[in-house]
Amino acid sequence: MVRRQRTIVESPHFVVRAVECADDHARWSAPEVSSSAQIVLVRQGRFRLDSRGRRVTVDPTTGYMQRPEEESRFAHPAGGDVCTSVTFIGDALTTGLEAARSPAVRVDARLELAHRLLSRTGADPDFAAAEALLDLLLLALREQPAQIPAPGRADLADRAREAVLADDPAAAGLVTLARLLETSPSHLSRTFRHHVGMPLSRYRNRVRVSHALTRIDQGETDLAILAVSLGFSDQAHFTRVMREELGSTPSRVRMLLAAATASSPASDEPAQPEG
Repeated sequence: MVRRQRTIVESPHFVVRAVECADDHARWSAPEVSSSAQIVLVRQGRFRLDSRGRRVTVDPTTGYMQRPEEESRFAHPAGGDVCTSVTFIGDALTTGLEAARSPAVRVDARLELAHRLLSRTGADPDFAAAEALLDLLLLALREQPAQIPAPGRADLADRAREAVLADDPAAAGLVTLARLLETSPSHLSRTFRHHVGMPLSRYRNRVRVSHALTRIDQGETDLAILAVSLGFSDQAHFTRVMREELGSTPSRVRMLLAAATASSPASDEPAQPEG
């Protein structure tokens, strides 16, 4: 695997980097040991993580955390990915990481937008945006479940998430998705909510909002066409869901991302080959 990264913000307490991994394999990598406490948030793509005896699908709705000296393995069955990593220096900000039992970090739409905005920072570090990101990260850690859900049928919830993330046509409705996964709608609904922490319909909207952020981030300007292409009934429906998930309208998000666009981004650091 080849990993390219650039530093966005660096302080005595933390370093934020944009990281791009070029890989495409379903097999698990050799174990990697983290040297520092770190949280990784996905902007594009998805991959699998094996850490602390848990296997997690990491995507824009679910990041992951690593503690110092913690061992992890990775698989990239869907191709490469683009992420934002936050490395913590010392122990000033790592209380939440030490207390968390699962490597998975739930990423709401506000946190996703925050690290997308920060990723557009150029040569001049935006410490205010970085601190806003850290505040949302620490809030996400405090809101982590106190207990890891029992492992029974976690695979069913994971397969349902994968279907939604892959935009499988069957994932558009509970009944059709249950048929695809060879289970009953009621069992799928209960299992998904137990393991993911929200109803399937809410998760579907969360993924749609993530896709919308990606498209707007890439320069999409026709919000009506974007709404229909993402499966919303119309632009008004799209705006309502975006406001519910993010607290902002699509047009407001477009303005924020445009304003954050850097005219002279920092240079990439040398690519690092990984195992």
